Amino acid sequence: MNELKALLFDVDGTLADTERDGHLVAFNRAFVDAGLDWHWSSELYGELLTVTGGKERMHFFINEYNTGFERPDNLDDFIKQLHIAKTKHYVNILAEGGIPLRSGVRRLIEEARAAEVRLAIVTTTSPDNVTALLTHSLAPDAVSWFEVIAAGDVVPAKKPAPDIYHYAMQEMGLDAVDCMALEDSRNGILSARGAGIKTIITVDDYTKDSDFSDAAIVLDQMGEPDAPFTVLAGNAGTSQYLDLALVKRLHAA
Repeated sequence: MNELKALLFDVDGTLADTERDGHLVAFNRAFVDAGLDWHWSSELYGELLTVTGGKERMHFFINEYNTGFERPDNLDDFIKQLHIAKTKHYVNILAEGGIPLRSGVRRLIEEARAAEVRLAIVTTTSPDNVTALLTHSLAPDAVSWFEVIAAGDVVPAKKPAPDIYHYAMQEMGLDAVDCMALEDSRNGILSARGAGIKTIITVDDYTKDSDFSDAAIVLDQMGEPDAPFTVLAGNAGTSQYLDLALVKRLHAA
């Protein structure tokens, strides 16, 4: 039986509800700053989330939802500058304490650290966004808790491609059987399972109706002893919240 050696965490929607309360607000503020008449509603953003990566998401919006937009000569640079502005707004929202961690996240991470289970971040969001979230919502030195921060454009093919997980495992010198992934989205589980890694899903409002048939378990949240999770699919036994013991049982199953 392979021992669980590492937890690989997605960020947006998994560590915190960053999409609706952070990224969406930041995108719309950047659009205003740029003098654009774009405004992404929560419903539209849910559709745009089928595309991973902020720059890729804006390209998709222009191609599919705003075809009448008069494109600048260098669209890629225009999108890049918009994304830089958006990231600044996102970091400011985090600095103001606007995006708390999801239920159970801090407890599970601290339990894993105490047990010397290795930690990594595996995400399509930018490194700056990851640093801001970890620093402001987890702990000032939280970046150092994670052995690898696999983020943004570190690989050319983003989720649902498995490349980012392969990269993280290579950097850590681990195999898929050594790891457990924690994700919240369809693209996330496709990426993790494509790399051969068992995956725990905690859904959010944008992903709750997605297909997670290949997950080790699907939960509404990680939960706390006084605020138990709801099991949406899979078997948690007698567990009421996601702790390291349950993660290890799911890994071994």
